[in-house]
This record gives sequence, C-alpha cells and structure tokens, in this order.
Amino acid sequence: MTGPRKQLALQWMRKAANDLKNAQHTLLLPDPECPLDTVCFHAQQCAEKSLKALLTLHGVRFEKIHELGQLLELCAMAPDLIKKLDRIDGLTPYATEARYPDEEGQEPISRRQAEQAVALGKQAYEAIQKRLHG
Repeated sequence: MTGPRKQLALQWMRKAANDLKNAQHTLLLPDPECPLDTVCFHAQQCAEKSLKALLTLHGVRFEKIHELGQLLELCAMAPDLIKKLDRIDGLTPYATEARYPDEEGQEPISRRQAEQAVALGKQAYEAIQKRLHG
C-alpha cells in the first residue's frame, strides 16, 4: 500500500522510533541518575504511536487517547497482533501518571519495571514495523 495513509503511518513510526531510542538510551544511565518515569513514559509513547501507525495505514479512525487497550481493540484487522500485544495495556498508566508528581502512597517505578516497559514498547514497535514493511 502506498499513498498518503502509508506516508502518515511511516511518520507515526518515525516518532515511535524516537520514543524507543529515548527510552533505551535513558535506561543506560546508572541509578540514581536514571529518570525511570521518563523511560516508562517514552516506552508507552512508542507503543501508542506504533498502534496509531497501524490504524492510520488501515484507515481506522481513532480518538486522541492514550489508552493502549482501546487502541489495540481497534486493530480488528490484525487479530494475531492483538493476541501478541495483549500485555501492552499495562503501559497505559505511564502516559500520564509518570509525568506528574507521585501521589501519596504511590510506589516509585523500579528499574525492573522500566526495563519491562521498554521491552513491551519495543515489542509493539517491531511487530507493527514488520506489518508496515512486510
């Protein structure tokens, strides 16, 4: 498929790639200098923009939302992808919660959580990248 939808989908994927690079490179910083909340935010953004690329490619309209589960549900054209990426909705809270001061009693993000977030963001990016170029 070529044309304006494909071009816009590729633009979404470039933005997703930049978020993934930010998350991966920031995660290389040693503790305590590593802003784990920022890592998780960029991992979530990578997954979100990747899903929006796929939806754009297939002409599926979506609202301006950050809910990965809702975006994934719109990917009916790719049921295998929905199954493969069923865990990425766990990244959704990082779209907003990670950007604001911690609420009382909220546990800080651990390095392990940040590493898992990056792995999920990368999984979404790579799976959708294959669909766009496959």
